[in-house]
This record gives sequence, structure tokens and C-alpha cells, in this order.
Amino acid sequence: MHFGMMVEEAAGGGVTEYIQHHLTHLTVNLKPQGGFWALHLDSVVFNLAIALIFLAVAYIAAHRATSGVPGKFQAFAEIMLDWVNGLVKDAFHGESKFIGPLALTIFCLVILDNFMDILPVDALPALGSALGIEHLRTVATADINTTIGMAIGVFFLIQYMGIKHKGVGLFFKEWFTAPFHAHGIAAVALAPINFILRIIEEAVRPLSLSLRLFGNMYAGELIFLLIACFTLGAALDHWSTYVLGVGQIFADILWTGFHYLIIWLQAFIFMVLTIVYVGIASEKH
Repeated sequence: MHFGMMVEEAAGGGVTEYIQHHLTHLTVNLKPQGGFWALHLDSVVFNLAIALIFLAVAYIAAHRATSGVPGKFQAFAEIMLDWVNGLVKDAFHGESKFIGPLALTIFCLVILDNFMDILPVDALPALGSALGIEHLRTVATADINTTIGMAIGVFFLIQYMGIKHKGVGLFFKEWFTAPFHAHGIAAVALAPINFILRIIEEAVRPLSLSLRLFGNMYAGELIFLLIACFTLGAALDHWSTYVLGVGQIFADILWTGFHYLIIWLQAFIFMVLTIVYVGIASEKH
């Protein structure tokens, strides 16, 4: 939860500077002009760290798995995998042994990234400031570059599964023959329309995945910052500080409880849409 441990340097400039400070990434310009070549190093580091921790835990758990009476962690992992496999069977009608584990991996990584938003807003930035790091954002999924990267990965997965289940010829033929099916002259006339609609469909998928996740996590992070501003720069010798402090605690508890739902729901939606999109791409039209 976020009780507004304030970074002194940011607090000195008021609410606007405080929020801008916390919403600024640790950036490395790969080329002098910056822009597209600006790398958000904090998002990359936290995302990779979470992925490595997840892989390490999964590796250890897999090597400790037994065919006999499972331990608590193994039992939990099996329950989760059965749950995801059930979702896969409902949405994906092809044959693939890795869709279930892949979907569960996506769910776990997204939810772990999202849960970084539960840490106090100033905890890691204050630690970074003590180490000489001016800016530090910890929620990778509140960075549009991260969510777009994840969505592009899903996009290539969709294309791969479509080609695998249909073959190259049928896969690209459907770009001109669906959703409006016809024969003869009508098929030729409708081919450009089908192609344009297919381009829109393929473009909307990664956009819907990335913008939904980014928007919800960015908004959640911003609301935590606004709550932290209740007592920003407040004096301890004034009664209003304690009134605002009580309000801050209650607002923080309420928003944290609601944000837990957002964290789980967004990870679930990202996973389910991935399964649905893969299922649609694998079906013949």
C-alpha cells in the first residue's frame, strides 16, 4: 500500500513536480536524437528481473515435482494449469501442447509485473535516489513500450499458429477471401475489401492488448500518486496534517483493495484474449 513516503527533492516543487518526477523513466538514449531510440532502462530491468525470478521458481518447482503426493506449491501449480487448460479447450480447438503452459506463463508474468504497483510509491525511488538514480519507475506494465512489446510477441504467436494449422497457402489466401466469401468476379471484387478488413483486424489485436493493460496500470499508478499527495509537504505541527493523514490512509486502503481486482483482472484478460486470438487464427474460414 502507498502511504506517501516522500522523496524530499521531488516534494520541494509541489504536487505537479512530485507526480512528474515519479512518472519519469530512467532513460538511456541509444542515439543522440533520443525519441524512438530512448530506452526505458527501469522497465527493462524490472521486467527482466521478474521474468528471471519466475523462471527460477518454475525451474526449481519442476525439478522437485513428484508423481506421488504433491507438495503445496506443486498442487497449486497443477490446479492453475488445469484451470488454464480448461480455458484453452473452450477457446482453442486445435491441437497444441504448449498453449496451456504458455497462457499460464503470460498470466503469471503480467500479474507479477502488475503487483509491483502495490509497493509504496516512494520506496524504491527513494532507494534509487540514495544510489544516485534520479528517476525510477517500478511498474513495467505502466509503460506503453512494455505492453506494446508484449502485444507484438502475441501478434507473432498468432501468425505462427495460423500458418502452422493452415499452411502458408491457405493462411495468406484467407487475407483476400474472408470474411466475405464469393466466387468468380465477385471474389476478385471483394478481395481488396477483405484485405483491408484483415489488416484492420490484425492491427487492432495488439493495440487492444497493449492499450488496455497500459491504461489500467498507468491510471492505477497515478491514483496512488495523487493519494500520496494528500500530505505532500505538510507540517507536523498543524492539525490539518493529521486529518489529511487519516483520509490518506483510508483512501489508500480502499484504492489498494480495488486495485488488487484490477491487477488480477487485467492479467486474466490479457491471457484470455491471447488464447482467443490464437484460437481464431488457427481456425479455417
